[in-house]
Amino acid sequence: MLRVKDLPLDDRPREKLMLRGPQSLTDAELIAIILRTGTKGKSVISVAQSLVTESGNLAVIASKPLSALVKNPGIGKDKAITLLAAFEISRRVISQSKWFSEKKITSPKDIADIFIPLMKDELKEKFILVCLNSANKIIKFETISIGSLNSSVVHAREIFKAAIENSSASIILLHNHPSGNPEPSNEDIAVTKKMVETGKILDIPVFDHLIIAGNLYTSFVEKRLI
Repeated sequence: MLRVKDLPLDDRPREKLMLRGPQSLTDAELIAIILRTGTKGKSVISVAQSLVTESGNLAVIASKPLSALVKNPGIGKDKAITLLAAFEISRRVISQSKWFSEKKITSPKDIADIFIPLMKDELKEKFILVCLNSANKIIKFETISIGSLNSSVVHAREIFKAAIENSSASIILLHNHPSGNPEPSNEDIAVTKKMVETGKILDIPVFDHLIIAGNLYTSFVEKRLI
């Protein structure tokens, strides 16, 4: 039996992923990483390849219940549970990505409804940039800064560099107040004004800036600060 550790370093699934990225791996190699170990008679790659060959493709494997997965040689209950968890994560990522891409932002409440669940329990101050297309739908959002009040200050150049890279028609600024107070500080107002001015120059307007504080939020647009 040819074990994974008997393969050249560049051909081992984990090392191959690190060197060339996950897109370079076959379906069987990806499953082998999830399964982690083989059996006494088969290497983990052989177990994974048998599963792929028997099923035909990843979509068929992902649709199988636990009872069907454990019938495959080398796939016990623990490995089957791990596979089901991995496929469920994939399904949720696809579902959530689709929801974000279809959600049109029309008001501060739309923004709050999406991001309060994601930010309300943060213990550190986090600054997030949300990129919108010309239809006011979310292209992407990314964390720009995490830290204490002083270390989480962001600058226009990093915000608009990311906005330009994502071909944003407009942007939303978000940050949380772990203190639970949603009111903007003088610094929040000053930073936002700089962002708005830069956005006008670059023709990437700031749609809004929201402060999330627990289940509360403050919109700079609603407060007429933008």
